Amino acid sequence: MKKVFKILGWLLLIGLVVIQFFRPEKNLQKGISANHISTKYAIPADVNPILEKACYDCHSNNSRYPWYYNIQPVGIWMDDHIKEGKNGLNFSEYTNKRLRYQYHKMEEIIEVLDEGAMPIDSYTWTHKDAVLTPEEKSKLKTWAQSIMDNLESKYPIDSLKRPNPPPPQK
Repeated sequence: MKKVFKILGWLLLIGLVVIQFFRPEKNLQKGISANHISTKYAIPADVNPILEKACYDCHSNNSRYPWYYNIQPVGIWMDDHIKEGKNGLNFSEYTNKRLRYQYHKMEEIIEVLDEGAMPIDSYTWTHKDAVLTPEEKSKLKTWAQSIMDNLESKYPIDSLKRPNPPPPQK
């Protein structure tokens, strides 16, 4: 039995060494993209630092990477979080989306802040500065609402909101 554990231990060690040679591509884009949210909507000076510390690492094309990203499988796990975050909302590609999408994402920002669902716990464990204060949440929600108001002032509301499904027929 000891021999089996010894072999498994060596296989695990070899696997951990081999996986160090397989690294995901980093999510790094120089500068602000042509479709970044800031190219169409103003980001107040007091909101931008909040987005940078709590949102952009997972919700843009430019992530900051801690030293432990270079240790696999941690880097692979983090890369998966970034891809998932960008799939849900990517501020770098925001204006490239339909108006309904843009409007809905601002609704979602307000909702997840009210629920305390963002930033996620696994991010704030290692990024204590990303834990949002009630004042920071309020600033983000006011900013998101201002974008929704901006869209509502320019476009018919039925083009922005998802239609409610018809009630079930009896």
